[in-house]
Amino acid sequence: MSNLTKFRRTQQWLTFARLWYLYDATYQDVFDSAIVIAQYLRGMNKPIYDHVRQDVGNHVVVINTSKVSMPVDEWKWRMYSHHSRYGGGQTWAAAHELHSKDPTIVLYKAVYKEVGSAPRAVNLIRSPTMARLHLFPDACIPPEIKANICDQIRQVQPVLKSLKDYSEEEVEKFPKIVDYPEDYVVK
Repeated sequence: MSNLTKFRRTQQWLTFARLWYLYDATYQDVFDSAIVIAQYLRGMNKPIYDHVRQDVGNHVVVINTSKVSMPVDEWKWRMYSHHSRYGGGQTWAAAHELHSKDPTIVLYKAVYKEVGSAPRAVNLIRSPTMARLHLFPDACIPPEIKANICDQIRQVQPVLKSLKDYSEEEVEKFPKIVDYPEDYVVK
Protein backbone atom coordinates (compact mmCIF):
# COMPACT_ATOMS: atom_id res chain seq x y z
CA MET A 1 0.00 0.00 0.00
CA SER A 2 1.27 3.44 -0.91
CA ASN A 3 1.94 5.87 1.91
CA LEU A 4 0.93 8.82 -0.31
CA THR A 5 -2.47 10.29 0.36
CA LYS A 6 -4.55 11.62 -2.51
CA PHE A 7 -3.55 15.16 -1.60
CA ARG A 8 0.19 14.37 -1.47
CA ARG A 9 -0.03 12.44 -4.74
CA THR A 10 -1.67 15.44 -6.42
CA GLN A 11 1.04 17.71 -5.03
CA GLN A 12 3.69 15.41 -6.46
CA TRP A 13 2.03 15.38 -9.88
CA LEU A 14 1.87 19.18 -9.86
CA THR A 15 5.54 19.37 -8.93
CA PHE A 16 6.58 17.35 -11.97
CA ALA A 17 4.00 18.82 -14.38
CA ARG A 18 4.86 21.62 -16.77
CA LEU A 19 2.64 24.50 -15.70
CA TRP A 20 1.66 27.48 -17.86
CA TYR A 21 2.31 30.97 -16.47
CA LEU A 22 1.13 34.34 -17.78
CA TYR A 23 3.36 37.44 -17.66
CA ASP A 24 2.16 40.92 -18.63
CA ALA A 25 5.11 42.90 -20.03
CA THR A 26 3.33 46.27 -20.09
CA TYR A 27 5.86 49.01 -19.16
CA GLN A 28 8.29 46.42 -17.76
CA ASP A 29 12.07 46.56 -18.15
CA VAL A 30 13.18 44.03 -20.76
CA PHE A 31 16.26 42.84 -18.89
CA ASP A 32 14.67 42.50 -15.44
CA SER A 33 11.71 40.68 -16.98
CA ALA A 34 14.04 38.32 -18.84
CA ILE A 35 15.66 37.22 -15.56
CA VAL A 36 12.29 36.33 -14.00
CA ILE A 37 10.96 34.65 -17.15
CA ALA A 38 14.15 32.57 -17.53
CA GLN A 39 13.79 31.29 -13.96
CA TYR A 40 10.29 30.00 -14.69
CA LEU A 41 11.36 28.54 -18.05
CA ARG A 42 14.15 26.57 -16.35
CA GLY A 43 11.90 25.48 -13.47
CA MET A 44 13.87 27.23 -10.75
CA ASN A 45 10.63 27.96 -8.89
CA LYS A 46 10.08 24.24 -8.28
CA PRO A 47 11.44 22.33 -5.29
CA ILE A 48 12.83 19.58 -7.56
CA TYR A 49 14.99 21.94 -9.65
CA ASP A 50 18.34 20.40 -10.57
CA HIS A 51 20.43 22.37 -13.02
CA VAL A 52 22.29 19.35 -14.42
CA ARG A 53 20.17 16.21 -14.48
CA GLN A 54 16.68 17.12 -15.63
CA ASP A 55 14.61 19.68 -17.47
CA VAL A 56 11.66 20.62 -15.24
CA GLY A 57 10.84 24.00 -16.76
CA ASN A 58 7.43 25.54 -17.29
CA HIS A 59 5.68 27.28 -20.16
CA VAL A 60 5.56 31.08 -20.01
CA VAL A 61 3.09 33.13 -22.03
CA VAL A 62 4.11 36.79 -22.32
CA ILE A 63 1.56 39.36 -23.47
CA ASN A 64 1.95 43.04 -24.46
CA THR A 65 5.56 42.72 -25.62
CA SER A 66 5.04 45.77 -27.82
CA LYS A 67 4.86 47.91 -24.65
CA VAL A 68 8.15 46.87 -23.02
CA SER A 69 10.60 49.48 -21.79
CA MET A 70 14.37 49.85 -21.57
CA PRO A 71 16.40 52.00 -19.19
CA VAL A 72 17.45 55.54 -20.22
CA ASP A 73 18.67 55.62 -23.87
CA GLU A 74 19.00 51.86 -24.41
CA TRP A 75 16.56 51.96 -27.33
CA LYS A 76 19.08 54.10 -29.24
CA TRP A 77 22.43 52.54 -28.43
CA ARG A 78 21.60 48.87 -27.66
CA MET A 79 22.78 47.03 -30.78
CA TYR A 80 21.88 43.49 -31.82
CA SER A 81 23.87 41.53 -34.38
CA HIS A 82 22.89 38.87 -36.87
CA HIS A 83 25.19 36.81 -39.08
CA SER A 84 23.97 35.00 -42.20
CA ARG A 85 27.11 32.76 -42.21
CA TYR A 86 28.19 34.16 -45.55
CA GLY A 87 31.23 36.35 -46.01
CA GLY A 88 30.42 39.89 -44.93
CA GLY A 89 27.01 38.73 -43.76
CA GLN A 90 27.03 40.32 -40.31
CA THR A 91 24.46 43.04 -39.78
CA TRP A 92 23.81 45.27 -36.79
CA ALA A 93 20.50 46.81 -35.81
CA ALA A 94 19.50 49.12 -32.97
CA ALA A 95 16.89 47.92 -30.49
CA HIS A 96 14.27 50.40 -31.67
CA GLU A 97 14.67 49.20 -35.28
CA LEU A 98 14.20 45.56 -34.32
CA HIS A 99 11.27 46.44 -32.08
CA SER A 100 9.51 48.33 -34.87
CA LYS A 101 9.90 45.33 -37.23
CA ASP A 102 8.91 42.65 -34.71
CA PRO A 103 7.60 43.71 -31.25
CA THR A 104 8.52 40.35 -29.69
CA ILE A 105 12.15 40.01 -30.80
CA VAL A 106 13.79 42.29 -28.20
CA LEU A 107 12.28 40.38 -25.26
CA TYR A 108 13.02 37.07 -27.00
CA LYS A 109 16.71 37.96 -27.35
CA ALA A 110 16.92 39.07 -23.70
CA VAL A 111 15.36 35.81 -22.46
CA TYR A 112 17.57 33.80 -24.85
CA LYS A 113 20.65 35.39 -23.30
CA GLU A 114 19.42 34.73 -19.75
CA VAL A 115 18.61 31.08 -20.45
CA GLY A 116 22.06 30.64 -22.00
CA SER A 117 23.84 32.18 -19.03
CA ALA A 118 23.33 28.96 -17.08
CA PRO A 119 26.08 26.35 -16.62
CA ARG A 120 27.26 24.39 -19.68
CA ALA A 121 25.02 21.35 -19.02
CA VAL A 122 21.88 23.51 -19.01
CA ASN A 123 23.02 25.41 -22.09
CA LEU A 124 22.53 22.20 -24.11
CA ILE A 125 18.79 22.33 -23.44
CA ARG A 126 18.42 25.97 -24.45
CA SER A 127 16.35 25.30 -27.58
CA PRO A 128 13.69 23.11 -25.88
CA THR A 129 13.57 25.66 -23.07
CA MET A 130 13.02 28.54 -25.49
CA ALA A 131 10.33 26.51 -27.27
CA ARG A 132 8.24 26.84 -24.08
CA LEU A 133 8.28 30.65 -24.36
CA HIS A 134 5.19 32.07 -26.07
CA LEU A 135 5.36 35.79 -26.95
CA PHE A 136 2.45 37.96 -28.10
CA PRO A 137 2.70 41.66 -29.03
CA ASP A 138 -0.72 42.47 -27.58
CA ALA A 139 -3.20 40.98 -25.10
CA CYS A 140 -4.82 38.63 -27.65
CA ILE A 141 -3.96 35.02 -26.81
CA PRO A 142 -5.22 32.05 -28.85
CA PRO A 143 -7.92 30.11 -26.95
CA GLU A 144 -5.95 26.83 -27.00
CA ILE A 145 -3.10 28.54 -25.12
CA LYS A 146 -5.39 30.54 -22.83
CA ALA A 147 -7.05 27.30 -21.69
CA ASN A 148 -3.72 26.00 -20.34
CA ILE A 149 -2.73 29.04 -18.24
CA CYS A 150 -2.92 28.25 -14.53
CA ASP A 151 -1.00 31.05 -12.78
CA GLN A 152 0.42 34.52 -13.25
CA ILE A 153 3.95 35.84 -12.74
CA ARG A 154 4.15 39.05 -10.74
CA GLN A 155 5.45 42.07 -12.65
CA VAL A 156 8.92 43.29 -11.70
CA GLN A 157 7.96 46.99 -11.69
CA PRO A 158 4.74 48.70 -10.63
CA VAL A 159 2.73 50.07 -13.54
CA LEU A 160 1.98 53.74 -13.01
CA LYS A 161 -1.17 55.44 -14.24
CA SER A 162 -0.83 57.75 -17.20
CA LEU A 163 -2.26 61.25 -17.14
CA LYS A 164 -5.20 60.12 -19.30
CA ASP A 165 -6.22 57.57 -16.65
CA TYR A 166 -6.97 60.22 -14.01
CA SER A 167 -10.49 61.63 -13.78
CA GLU A 168 -11.26 65.35 -13.86
CA GLU A 169 -11.98 65.31 -10.11
CA GLU A 170 -8.58 63.82 -9.31
CA VAL A 171 -6.84 66.41 -11.47
CA GLU A 172 -8.73 69.25 -9.76
CA LYS A 173 -7.96 67.88 -6.27
CA PHE A 174 -4.25 67.71 -7.01
CA PRO A 175 -2.50 70.53 -5.10
CA LYS A 176 -1.33 73.45 -7.22
CA ILE A 177 2.34 74.22 -6.88
CA VAL A 178 2.20 77.69 -8.42
CA ASP A 179 -0.75 80.03 -8.88
CA TYR A 180 -0.17 81.77 -12.17
CA PRO A 181 -1.70 85.21 -12.73
CA GLU A 182 -4.48 85.37 -15.30
CA ASP A 183 -2.41 87.46 -17.71
CA TYR A 184 0.50 84.98 -17.65
CA VAL A 185 1.56 83.74 -21.10
CA VAL A 186 3.36 80.42 -21.56
CA LYS A 187 6.17 80.71 -24.13
